[in-house]
Amino acid sequence: MVDILNLALPYFGLIFVGFACGKAKSLPESGLAWMNFFLLYVSLPALLFAIMSKTPFSELNNPPFLVATTLSTVAAFTIALVVGKVLGGLSLREATLAGLSGGYGNIGYMGPGLALAVLGAKAAAPTALIFCCDSIFLFTIVPLLIELSDRDHPSIVHAFGVVLKQIVLNPLIMSACFGAAVAALHIELPVALDRTITFLQNAAAPTALFVLGVTVALRPFDRVPWEVPGVIAVKLLIHPLAAFGLMLAFGPFAQPWAATAILMASLPPALNVFVIARQNDAWIESASVAVLLGTFASVVTLTSVMWLLQTGRLVFP
Repeated sequence: MVDILNLALPYFGLIFVGFACGKAKSLPESGLAWMNFFLLYVSLPALLFAIMSKTPFSELNNPPFLVATTLSTVAAFTIALVVGKVLGGLSLREATLAGLSGGYGNIGYMGPGLALAVLGAKAAAPTALIFCCDSIFLFTIVPLLIELSDRDHPSIVHAFGVVLKQIVLNPLIMSACFGAAVAALHIELPVALDRTITFLQNAAAPTALFVLGVTVALRPFDRVPWEVPGVIAVKLLIHPLAAFGLMLAFGPFAQPWAATAILMASLPPALNVFVIARQNDAWIESASVAVLLGTFASVVTLTSVMWLLQTGRLVFP
């Protein structure tokens, strides 16, 4: 258990350092703009590109794994959306964001670094595949449902246009696709470029976790809406259980792949949930509370999953 805490606490520790700094210093939230830009357009894309480009392309061809992990995310999203409608009486627009909170884990900020630290280099390929497939699904269904709920843009053609644009221009998805192309074509990068990418990717996790802590600290926390605890339960409990069941149903898979699927499904709600809520001017306060409470609760749930995986108590046939 000490080894697990030594792995987990630095990640949560950086979040809490950011949270403490955000509470201690009354700096404007606009100060995070360049850090968020660096993460979204530079450091995290470098990390995903490096993971994909250094993974043999043959390892990326695993359709049953892609179907199983994506279905677990679809299930979590759908259940959380229903929870939002039933417990919170939310509109379709708001319930869609509740569904995003229940299905979209912190697979960008925490996922790659934590998976590689816990499971080693063999987790690189499944981590990248889960990120790509989850992102494509969620960045398709969420804008589509929101566009369809917008009276000013009722056209399905317009909705699909918005969705396609968001997917094609997403820097994280683009970087992962470029990395897969480099792996498929066996392109060897120049040494200077490779070292630059390594330098950038090493900055991704600490910067992302610090920004997550600061951003959560700056959010108002007046009350807990009725649907938020249910949505958090879906993300931290139902999502990993669904992933576990689907790993068994679609398997067998190699232990590192199945373990990576469970670990990624156990991550707390992503900070992007709040960002997307703010962009769409809906469910903003609830999204903030879901990210905050989900991150705190995952100290227990995520650490428990890491312990089960590391001690061999959760083994896949």
